[in-house]
This record gives sequence, C-alpha cells and structure tokens, in this order.
Amino acid sequence: MNAGTRDPAELGPRPEAELPPEACECAAENPVEQFLRTDRMPHIWCPGCGIGTTVNSFARALLEAKVDLDRVAVVSGIGCTGRVAGYVRLDSFHTTHGRAVPFATGLKLANPSLTVVVYSGDGDLFAIGGNHIIHAARRNLDLKVICVNNFVYGMTGGQVAPTTPVGAATTTTPYGCFEPAFNLPALMDAAGAVYVARWTSFHVRQLTRSMVDIFRKKGFCFIEVITPCPTLYQRKNRMGEGLDAMKYYKEKSKIRHGAPTSEVALTMDGDIIVGKFVDRERPEFMDLMRSQLAAQLGDRYVDVEHLVCS
Repeated sequence: MNAGTRDPAELGPRPEAELPPEACECAAENPVEQFLRTDRMPHIWCPGCGIGTTVNSFARALLEAKVDLDRVAVVSGIGCTGRVAGYVRLDSFHTTHGRAVPFATGLKLANPSLTVVVYSGDGDLFAIGGNHIIHAARRNLDLKVICVNNFVYGMTGGQVAPTTPVGAATTTTPYGCFEPAFNLPALMDAAGAVYVARWTSFHVRQLTRSMVDIFRKKGFCFIEVITPCPTLYQRKNRMGEGLDAMKYYKEKSKIRHGAPTSEVALTMDGDIIVGKFVDRERPEFMDLMRSQLAAQLGDRYVDVEHLVCS
C-alpha cells in the first residue's frame, strides 16, 4: 500500500452525517420507487431503452391524478413492454400474446370500479392484437391504453412490425421494409377512441400530463409513446445509441395539438408530430349497455356494482 493511503476497511462505513441532508431526503422520497417490485430487479431492458422512462411518467401521473392505487389494474401482453406488468407494484396481469385488451375488457366489465390500464408494445397491440384493440375503441370501453412503439419486435430479435417505417432495416427486412406502416393515432381516431395522443420518451413532462388526462377521462383512451430500441432498431439502422435517439427526438419532434390524425404518419427520417390529437366525448360502453337493458327490461333489470364469483 502506498504511503499515506489507508485501507478503506479501516475507515468503516461512511457516517450518514457526512452526506448532504438534501441527498438523504431525495433518496428517501423517490416518488417512483414505491411503484416498483424491487425484488424483481435488475430488469431485462437494455441500456438506452425508453420503456423505463415511460414507467417513470406513469408512476408520477398516478400520484398527480390521485388515483386510488388499490383500484388500479395493469394488463400487459408479451414483449419487452409486456414486462411492465411484472415490475410495477400494482395489481397486474401479464397475459398471452396479443390478448391484453380482451383480458382488460373482462376485468373492466366484471368490476367497473377498477381503473384498467393496458400497457404493451406496438407489435403485441397492433399485430396479433390488432383485432381486439380496434373493437375496444369502437365500443368505447373505459380502458387506458399506453402503447410503447419502438418500431420492431424487440424481445424476439428485431423483426419487422406493423409500425416499422418504410425503408427501415430489421432482421426480417435486411434490405429495408417496403410495407406501409400503421398510423396508430389515425387508426385509433377512426375506430372511435375518445382520447388520442402521441409523445416520445424525450417528452417526459408532456407524457405525464397526458397520462393524468386519461386517468381523469371516461372512455377508451390511447397514448402512443415513441421510444428507442438501441440494441436492435437503432443499431440495425445505424442511428446510434439511446442518447442519440433523445437528440433525434428533440430535433425532429413538432408539437401540434389538435392536428388531423391523417397528417401525423411517421416516416424513416421525417418530422415526428406529437401532441394531443383527439379529446372528445362519446357514451361509454357500460352506460350504453345499462341504458339498453333498462329500456328493454324495465323493472326486471337490476344493476350490480360488480360481479362476484362464489
């Protein structure tokens, strides 16, 4: 050991008094930590992945909207984003591939008092799950859908997805994707969603505010979150790492609240139109059902708060 250097073991643990008081306070009051199942850490998400950023916004929105956490249910499908259900310390359901929306529908119909959040990826929701999500929007079920869009199937190797921009390389389109991609806000708008927004994982404050909005709004609400997949999409298309994606989102994003959803389609390297595009009122599915049954059955119709299995 060099002269003048002490063995750290001889020093013992650093006294807490040496830490600045504000550092101790911040560590003790991290508002997101209470929402995480820390026993399941470390998570599977790659460095630079944007999914964790969306979870941060989600946790802060729950606090800001003062949602009763005992009445929240998070439903996810299969994929990288699907792991959110397993990492949040809330009642959650990690379902089969593409079936997050029908499982969530069952939860909401059986217990309408729940705040049911569908948290999944673009492939799970709009490929194998596409049929379910358009009909849930058509019916205006009171579901809050957060779609993390990273343009590929991340967990299974980076295959082309329904949202992959034309020209982008994936493991199954090595010479570039030639299929037109879904414009998710336009699709949800046309299907009947009462709230439609898009943000990127760079726009953490705006994303949080949109999540607060949907917690306070009745009906089918949809938020698309553009996030980087540095390991597969970014690398395959030579777009750099996660930090490069943040710089790209900052440069390319244009906020246009109320923009016609037909004008917000994404391209390989064009502008990313973000904002709140749709915010309207429609009768919710359960209200329509109750009205119809009461009108047809009269006194024979008895409404119940929730279903009970015995």
